[in-house]
Amino acid sequence: MRTKGTKITAGQMKELHKDGAPLKVFAGGRTVAFVDFDDIPAKDVNREPSIIVKSRGVIEFEYYNKPFSHKNEMWSYHSKSDGVHIKYVYHFLKLNEPYFQGLGSKMQMPQIATPDTDKFEIPIPCPDNPKKSLEIQAEIVRILDAFTALTAELTAELTAELTARKKQYNYYRDQLLSFVEGDVEWKTLGELATLRRGRVMSKGYLAENAGIYPVYSSQTASNGVIGKIDTFDFDGEFISWTTDGANAGTVFYRTGKFSITNVCGLIKINDEARLNYKFLFYWLSIEAQKHVYSGMGNPKLMSHQVEKIPVPIPNPDDPGKSLNEQKRIVTILDKLEALTFSISEGLPREIELRQKQYEYYRDLLLSFPKPEESPLKPVEP
Repeated sequence: MRTKGTKITAGQMKELHKDGAPLKVFAGGRTVAFVDFDDIPAKDVNREPSIIVKSRGVIEFEYYNKPFSHKNEMWSYHSKSDGVHIKYVYHFLKLNEPYFQGLGSKMQMPQIATPDTDKFEIPIPCPDNPKKSLEIQAEIVRILDAFTALTAELTAELTAELTARKKQYNYYRDQLLSFVEGDVEWKTLGELATLRRGRVMSKGYLAENAGIYPVYSSQTASNGVIGKIDTFDFDGEFISWTTDGANAGTVFYRTGKFSITNVCGLIKINDEARLNYKFLFYWLSIEAQKHVYSGMGNPKLMSHQVEKIPVPIPNPDDPGKSLNEQKRIVTILDKLEALTFSISEGLPREIELRQKQYEYYRDLLLSFPKPEESPLKPVEP
C-alpha cells in the first residue's frame, strides 16, 4: 500500500530538528530530521515497516521500521497482505534500483513518478501456499540481512581502526615537526624553492591528447589524477599544492613525468637549499592550511602566499647532519603513513568485496524462472 508524505520544507526540517526526537523525517539523498510527533500532522505519520522511495536526484529505496514521515514529493510502501514480507520486497527493489535510476535519467532532473513503482511487478514464490511463501520470503530476508549486517560491522571496525591510526600518525607527525627555538633556522619557502603554476586543460583537451602521463588537478580522489596525456610538463621530484577551491592548501608529493592544471602550483627546491622533499611535504601538510585565504567564499592559497610560509631547517650549521635529521624524520613518518593508508586504501576495497558478496547472493536468491516456468505470482508492491 502506497502512503503519501507531509508538506514540509528543508528550512522547516532544519528548524524543527531535535537530537534524540522520536520521529524521523526523510528528504532527498541523506537529508533527514528528527522531530516530535506534535510537529507533524498525525495523518502524515507512518508507523508501519515501510520502503521509502527517494524519487528525485539520487533515486534509491530505503527500508525503515520505526515511526517516520517524509517530504511530499516522496512516497512509501508497506505491506497490505499477510502473504507479503515487506523487507523481501525491499531487497527485490534494491536489486532493480539501476532500472529505476535509468528511468529517472531521462529527465533533466533525475526523477521517477508513482506509476513507475506502482506498476512494477514483484515475484511472490508459492502464491497458492501463503504460509510457505512467507517462510521462503523470510528466509531470503534473513540471509540478505545477515550479509548487510556483516558489511556494516566490518565497515565500523575498519573505520574505527583507521580513525585511531590517523590520530596516531598526526600525533607523531606533530611531535617530530615541533622544534625547539635554536635547534632550527627558519627561512621562507621563497628563499628555498622556485614556484610554478599549472595550465588550463579542458576535458576535450585531455580526451584529444590521451596518453600515459598523469595530469593532476585540485581533487583529492585518485591522488588528484584527472586524466593522462601524451606529453608532460615536469619530470623529477616536486611538491604540488591546490591553489583554489575547497581543497586549497592540500599538498602532494610528486615524482616522475606529469602535468598539473591551472588550479595547482608546483614547488621545486633550489639546488643550494639543504632541504629534503619529503621533509618539506610533511611540514607543509601541517603548515600550508594555516595560510589559506578564505575571503569572498573561495578559499585560495596563491604563490605569493606560499612564498611566505616559514620552513624549519634543523642543525643549520651542519648541512650533512641537517639532511640526516630530515631523512630520519621522513623515515619514521613514511612508516606511519604506510600503516595508516594501507587500511585507508583497504577499507573501500573490503567494503566493495562485501558488497559484491551481498549482491551475488541477492541476485542468486532473487533470480526466479520466468512465470510460465515457475509457480510465481507477480504482484504490485
